[in-house]
Amino acid sequence: MTVFATAECTDALLPVVGAGLPVPLVTGASAPYANLDYAASAPALRAVAEHLATALPYYASVHRGAGYASQVSTALLENSRSCIGRFLGAREDDLVVFTRNTTDALNLLAHCVPRGGSVLYLDIEHHANLLPWQRRGDVVLEAAPTLRETLADVEAALAATPTALLAVTGASNVTGQLLPIRKLAEIAHRHGARIAVDAAQLAPHRRVSLTESGVDYLALSGHKLYAPYGTGVLVGRGDWLDAAPAHLAGGGAVREVGTTGTDWATGPARHEGGTPNVLGAAALARACEELATVGGEALAAHESALRQRLLAGLARLPEISVLSIWPGDAPDPTGAPVHSDKAEAAELEDDSIGVVSFTVAGYHAGWVAAYLSAEHGIGVRDGRFCAHPLVGKLGLAADGAIRASFGVGSTSADVDRLIGALHGLLTNGPAWEYELVDGRYRPVADPRPIPDFAGPRSAVTSPCQAG
Repeated sequence: MTVFATAECTDALLPVVGAGLPVPLVTGASAPYANLDYAASAPALRAVAEHLATALPYYASVHRGAGYASQVSTALLENSRSCIGRFLGAREDDLVVFTRNTTDALNLLAHCVPRGGSVLYLDIEHHANLLPWQRRGDVVLEAAPTLRETLADVEAALAATPTALLAVTGASNVTGQLLPIRKLAEIAHRHGARIAVDAAQLAPHRRVSLTESGVDYLALSGHKLYAPYGTGVLVGRGDWLDAAPAHLAGGGAVREVGTTGTDWATGPARHEGGTPNVLGAAALARACEELATVGGEALAAHESALRQRLLAGLARLPEISVLSIWPGDAPDPTGAPVHSDKAEAAELEDDSIGVVSFTVAGYHAGWVAAYLSAEHGIGVRDGRFCAHPLVGKLGLAADGAIRASFGVGSTSADVDRLIGALHGLLTNGPAWEYELVDGRYRPVADPRPIPDFAGPRSAVTSPCQAG
């Protein structure tokens, strides 16, 4: 049985650190690492690593340092802020606030919603865009069986209840499906609400502009945008941010401090208390510059080719089922339009980034991930992807699923290796035995060494092990 797609081979769009990294297999051989876990943390672009190597000797305190290195670091930080704003199509009066990651950015925004203002969010969100609103006691809306119905339900909910903010994902971290953020922004604004977009998955894979889309707030993580150096951003309208209490009470967020009161700064500084992550900001800005040279159409075409290649290969393996939030909106294999109205069809055309999640009949998702790593040198994600309500909605609350995700450093060879490894599993079975230890599957007596710089292999599991 042929399991590989016949489409033209696809090469990497941009060089990434770690491409071709040899990793050991349990069989004693080694293989180039096939990184299909971009949705969790993407590798650094080579240009980003080189940029930081250049900047690192000049690293120093910022804003109040008189030394030359401090002046260089201050310029680097503020120019990085401007660069990121341009990349995201920020309006002239938007603020670019540096945070740790998307989770931090959305928690900051939750802190800034005007007192008494209600937030509407969907049940398909990543925990970063669910837990802050859940903790506030805001309104969760169940996604309908189709995207068209979901949009109608959002409109009805906003029309029925005064709402300050609609918070949605730009692209699902579970299925890769894109949401029409421009249309959602129109719906929100029509009913007097603002819109915030979790762009952690969207921004690395599609060009997004706050100005063009009408989005009010956008949050993202550097570690998903090829800049894994501990920085994220919240970008958007300044009035809510300036009116809210400081996110972190500390130095840098103030104008004047007395023993009985404080005059807080406005603008980004208000929510950037403490010493900022200058190098992380520089890394994120350089990643934005590098992605801008590729262009949105090239990014979309590259990922579409890889995604279709993977889906075609998985379709030839009947034991595998691919997840979808709105399967009714997926393109008909015969080419027939999903919607009878042409304008509606264009507006709600199914589109997805390079994320594909699936299950393998008869195998636990964690077991499959351990097998792919140990016997084939392939890195994927398994579990519920920090989107427990969505994965439960898809009927997989117990075992979760396997997620393959790719980006600018991915190639058709990576996809073919995954398809071949799954075909080998279903045809011949594994070559090694696996055991469940502290909630995670791993090879029995795993012989693969851990490099000395990482220290000994740890048996401690993550508190989000089921995530």
